[in-house]
Amino acid sequence: MSTSIIGLICIGVMLLLIVLRAPIALTMALVGFVGFGWIVAFDPAISILASGPFEALSNYSFSPIPMFILMGVFASKAGMSQELFQGAKSMFGSWRGGMALAAVTSCGIFSAISGSSLATAASMSRVALPEMEKNGYAPTLATGVLAAGGTLGIMIPPSIALLLYALITEQSVGDMFIAGIIPGMLGLVMYGLTVAVLVTLFPHIAQPGQATTLKEKLLGLKGLVPFTGVFLFIIGGIYTGWFTPTEASAVGAGATLLIALSRGMGLLQFKEAVGETLVMSAMIFFMVIGAEIFGYFLSVSRISFSLVDFVASLHLSPYMVLLCVLILFMLLGCVMDSIAMLLLVVPVVYPLVSAAGFDPIWFGIVAVITVELGLITPPVGMNVFVIKSVAPHISIGDMYKGVMPFVISDLLRLALVVAFPVLAIGLL
Repeated sequence: MSTSIIGLICIGVMLLLIVLRAPIALTMALVGFVGFGWIVAFDPAISILASGPFEALSNYSFSPIPMFILMGVFASKAGMSQELFQGAKSMFGSWRGGMALAAVTSCGIFSAISGSSLATAASMSRVALPEMEKNGYAPTLATGVLAAGGTLGIMIPPSIALLLYALITEQSVGDMFIAGIIPGMLGLVMYGLTVAVLVTLFPHIAQPGQATTLKEKLLGLKGLVPFTGVFLFIIGGIYTGWFTPTEASAVGAGATLLIALSRGMGLLQFKEAVGETLVMSAMIFFMVIGAEIFGYFLSVSRISFSLVDFVASLHLSPYMVLLCVLILFMLLGCVMDSIAMLLLVVPVVYPLVSAAGFDPIWFGIVAVITVELGLITPPVGMNVFVIKSVAPHISIGDMYKGVMPFVISDLLRLALVVAFPVLAIGLL
């Protein structure tokens, strides 16, 4: 039996286990171990099982992950979500649909600090959803805008997804972060335009709020300054070369800690923040370990090279190859976590995309936008279920109905970035 056939069998078994809800990290490690042992021998497979975790986690480039997570948790403990929403509401709250616009804006800023889509959706929904419901917003709009706004965390730098993609494909982390700025801001603007179109076509889904004075607007902006300043300092420092992304993660965590302490964060909250960071970091690192062991199996099975040869024999155009890869991302995104999908799929398809002649940084942005779509599309849509946990009284059907206009918005953004690569790589 050829190594490629063994590779396909093992990948099929792995996908079956994932569909059956087996732990993804354990599944990748187990399939990688068995597949490597099947092709080579089990003695070296056991050696890899022993050395793989150390080799994966001793990589200095992974150190920003817990720092960026810690930065987001500190920001949450400092009451950032509440301040951001109230500040944005003071600017847009008097408009019809203004609270939805405020939710999108605050999600964008919060995600820039937290780097996590799920954390953004969870934190902002606890603050914004009750206020929107109290002010007569339709459940579809209120939940849809928060689920979609949460996805901005996977694109707007510093993003853990962009960091992992850069490490998997051996690209510059700084370049990936800079490339994510325009597509991330474009997503924020397009979500705002989607809200504006919805409330224009269906005025009953949102009510105008109370007008605010110039003084109230300025006071609201005051709450946005510290956290926006941290984001601009981090990205500006990376862009100008003042510090590396790894150093930026430590600087950001330290700055956010100072802000949290100035807002009254005590020892108990500090311990909680560190504990939450350890748990979330461990979850990601377990998946990294699984992906490392699975990567050894991919290299000996040569499944990626066989895939490149097979596609080359079909004489498809580069953009047809890209379309097939993006459809695969969208399908897997419906049932898999975004981080797991990047760790699992990118090592397989990256040689194919590279052979087609696409820029690796640009493809990373396109891939992450596609992964974003998976966070809000049925039948899973992780962000939708996060919102459901906050608002169990709203049906899951209403939530999926609410996110569909934003899915269309994301598809349009994806088309724009594919058609105009300068949107992703223009700042490099």
